[in-house]
Amino acid sequence: ILDQIEEAYAFALPVLRGAGAGQNPTKESVRRVSAVRPDISQAKSLFLQLVDILPVEDVPEAREAYEGLRDYGLNLEFRPREDIVGDDLSDGTEQGYGNPDVHATDPRHGTHVSGIIGAVRGNGLGIDGIATNVQIMALRAVPDGDERDKDVANAIRYAVDNGAHIINMSFGKGFSPRKVLVDDAVRYADAHGVLMVHAAGNDGEDIDAGDNFPTPFFNDGSRARNWIEVGAANWQVDSLAATFSNYGQNTVDLFSPGVDILSTVPGSEYEREDGTSMASPVVSGVAALLMAYFPDLDASEVRRILLESSVKRQEDILARPGDGARIPFGRLSVTGGVVNAYEAVKAALARM
Repeated sequence: ILDQIEEAYAFALPVLRGAGAGQNPTKESVRRVSAVRPDISQAKSLFLQLVDILPVEDVPEAREAYEGLRDYGLNLEFRPREDIVGDDLSDGTEQGYGNPDVHATDPRHGTHVSGIIGAVRGNGLGIDGIATNVQIMALRAVPDGDERDKDVANAIRYAVDNGAHIINMSFGKGFSPRKVLVDDAVRYADAHGVLMVHAAGNDGEDIDAGDNFPTPFFNDGSRARNWIEVGAANWQVDSLAATFSNYGQNTVDLFSPGVDILSTVPGSEYEREDGTSMASPVVSGVAALLMAYFPDLDASEVRRILLESSVKRQEDILARPGDGARIPFGRLSVTGGVVNAYEAVKAALARM
């Protein structure tokens, strides 16, 4: 683990210094850096993940780095880590740890995502979720942004083993030190016919050029079949792609509404949020709708229907997220389309 951390800092620090974060970057100076290139975005993400684990000034000294890592593994906000998570930080294959507290410090994000998928329809309260006859399995794998590959992999496996048909993943990061763990879990879900829907990220960048993990692509060159990568669409006609959304003509499958989305938040309230985190559950909700009404469809068929039935806007000229360059919408995703529940149901009916 120490080698991985030192390697990560060795990559991140020169990039951030060159981007204007200062000779001794801090969280504040790094956050101010504009992620105009994929390597800067990755370095920012990596630095912000590690800076709370190890002080930057300790990195050159292996012993101090080790002690910092050890302290993180045993103590989190002056509470024993094992009382909170209960795992061995150095064991990437460990399972069976964690706790049932899905509220933790801030349940807002997951509550908003869940409401988009399955808020009760027709009760006159707040919003109607997209899907009917849906159950939500709430798995908190990314507490307060601390996205460890080990936790993501175990959450995917847990969902598969406990009957999930769709795994919505409204999270992502630019660095995956234990990618093989997540890849194995993604292969496991893929082999069991579980549809995985993942948010493309909110950096306004081309993820053809720099990954937003987890991804469906494995180190051997193969990829998961039952995976949909989702960008965020805007409701404004002249700005169909949200200004913050990641994109990729080879990596993002389609776009979905992700701006000004009204959904549930804790306290029986409703608020509007933006993000590919909101766009992803829209697609998951439409997928759940299809599976509920057409139970004979498997994950690969649902994926195919969603992509083929997306409303194609390939020739629309719009501002590219990030730099504002005027390009056709079709250059931002595989399909050049936006998910559409009505068209998806029509396509499913046509297959009967």
